[in-house]
Amino acid sequence: MSKSKSNLIKGTIILTLAGFLTRIVGFFYRIFLSNAMGAEALGVYQLVFPIYSICFTIFASGIQTAISTLVANELGKQRYTGIMKVLRNGGIISFSLALLLSFFTYHYSTFLAVHILREPATASSLRILAICFPFCGITSCINGYYYGLKKAGIPATTQLLEQIIRVLAVYFIAASAGGGNLKVTCDLAVLGIVFGEIASQLYNVGSMFLTKTSRNIRHLSSSYAALNTSGSSPMNTKGDGLTRGLIKMSIPLTANRLLISILHSVEAILIPAMLKKYGLSSEEALSIFGVLSGMSLPFILFPSAITNSLSVLLLPTISEAQSAGQDSLIKRTSAITIKYSLLIGILSTGIFISFGNELGNLVYHNSLSGSFLIILAWLCPFLYITTTLNSIINGLGLVHLTFVGTVLGLIIRIVIIIALVPMQGINGYLISLLVSQLIMTVFGAYLVVKYIHPPFQAAEVIAKPGIIVALCSFMIHRFYLHLPAASQSLKSVLLLCVLLLCSSMLLMYLTKTISSEDFK
Repeated sequence: MSKSKSNLIKGTIILTLAGFLTRIVGFFYRIFLSNAMGAEALGVYQLVFPIYSICFTIFASGIQTAISTLVANELGKQRYTGIMKVLRNGGIISFSLALLLSFFTYHYSTFLAVHILREPATASSLRILAICFPFCGITSCINGYYYGLKKAGIPATTQLLEQIIRVLAVYFIAASAGGGNLKVTCDLAVLGIVFGEIASQLYNVGSMFLTKTSRNIRHLSSSYAALNTSGSSPMNTKGDGLTRGLIKMSIPLTANRLLISILHSVEAILIPAMLKKYGLSSEEALSIFGVLSGMSLPFILFPSAITNSLSVLLLPTISEAQSAGQDSLIKRTSAITIKYSLLIGILSTGIFISFGNELGNLVYHNSLSGSFLIILAWLCPFLYITTTLNSIINGLGLVHLTFVGTVLGLIIRIVIIIALVPMQGINGYLISLLVSQLIMTVFGAYLVVKYIHPPFQAAEVIAKPGIIVALCSFMIHRFYLHLPAASQSLKSVLLLCVLLLCSSMLLMYLTKTISSEDFK
């Protein structure tokens, strides 16, 4: 097994474990919020995040990816001074943009709440959220640096620490200071996000001085810089060129993702507005939006901890392999990640279709969230595989193509929302999700086949696991329905056992189907 492949697998496992732990903690967080706020206030809380998403895209998203890619390239060429310059210059740019956006969001919070989000109650939450922008910028740059080194331990720990601090803040501060006032509880929940971001940023900065990897790179960087100054080293890191390369790479990435973030934000803002046109009151529209975005969708996205971990580390791996001319490594790595993304998506679909109602009632005590889970279950294979396909294409440097596919899918989704939601209610939005995600998946698959031609066996990757999951899910669910209903707590424990069994079946299948060729 090559060192690059070993780092990818190890990093994926680390990020996946941290992602699962983070999402498990996040479920308790969501459960608390749904109980403390109710569906309507949860909908108001969710409306804050479109603004955060847009700002984060500007000051961090594209810069983090550019840092990850350039650090991987410099590492492959053993130019350690270049690695530190990429991180330093990227951090300065990100921090400056974050400060500017923090001031703008804080100063114009009322305008954004009233005229953009169409919900005045979000103004104070926006002011609180603006505080965390500079901390998010620094954290994202350092994470990008570690992703480029394919050292996933620090970003994984950062992710988990941020979530734990957030939840603790919500539990101990919001529960005591909220006093039953939903608006106050909402603001303090946002304050928990700020505390989490500050804690993760402090941890990330500390890691730069305490971890062995960063100490070694700083030492090598200083040594090469001294040699370059004396003129005795042939290694020229071309710092100005790196800065230009960082800006040149981050600007189109940021511009592309900004448009995507804006489209996502338009989508989120449109849902309550179109539901009102359907005939629902403001409270009913916000409640449905809160259940969908705050309860059901996070559940659907839970298994994506694995595919997201693969995708984050896949981009620098593909980029490094391409720069080294290792086409066979690109094909094998792409085939492996596509295979397991599909398997995870198929298993998730079976679980959510069979046990969606039970999961909604068990976790959130909300039957509507369970109904949404069953409908959204069909998204899982397309949702997870699209993330992987886009990361492969981005690793080849074809970012503009993934941008086209994503924008096309989102525009179609928004058009369907405007056309169907006023007539069919929330079902119109669910249709828009399925249609747009299918389009994005087909587009991404076409590009990967065109540029990489990875080996793919549909019978082994789709047909067999699909049949196995369908039969097992049906039989286990029928058995579960015939259990005595005398003890709800017993049924809850059995449901968790069933989910554990399904996960074990997947692991056994994966173990059996891993071939020696996958890891040559």
